[in-house]
Amino acid sequence: MFIKRLQAASRAFSGLLFVLLFLIFVVQVIARLVFGKPLPWSDEAAVVLYLWVILWANAMVVPQREQVVFDIVWNYCGARGRRILQVIGSLLIGVLSAIALPATWDYVHFMAREGTPVLGIPFMWVFMPLPLLVLALVVRSGCGLMQAFGVLNKSPEGGQAHE
Repeated sequence: MFIKRLQAASRAFSGLLFVLLFLIFVVQVIARLVFGKPLPWSDEAAVVLYLWVILWANAMVVPQREQVVFDIVWNYCGARGRRILQVIGSLLIGVLSAIALPATWDYVHFMAREGTPVLGIPFMWVFMPLPLLVLALVVRSGCGLMQAFGVLNKSPEGGQAHE
């Protein structure tokens, strides 16, 4: 129940970010074409929102089965080969992401001292979804390992999830 609510909240937040991005885009177009006065803040806000939409959605909304994968080898393997590939892929992504997580957080935290040129938003808040994405990769990789070893069920479509 908690997971479903968290997923719904994540989707709603992603939708809100996208609506805000679209509205800012419309305001910018109207300001330029109708009034002949571009708004400097709108370009910056659109870039920040675009970054948030992409990183947040990839970390929190896009399911594992819809991630970009290289499945040429996967499709030619049997169940045992797929399990081995899933373990290898999950370990590689999970371990590398876990190693990168502290440095990612340090960088984002370091960027708090700099602000965006027009709005003055601290870059820490601009890049905040990046550590969330890296953390999500660690969690998803752990789930992939548990799935490969039979601790978790297969993906909702009945097929094996893969990296």
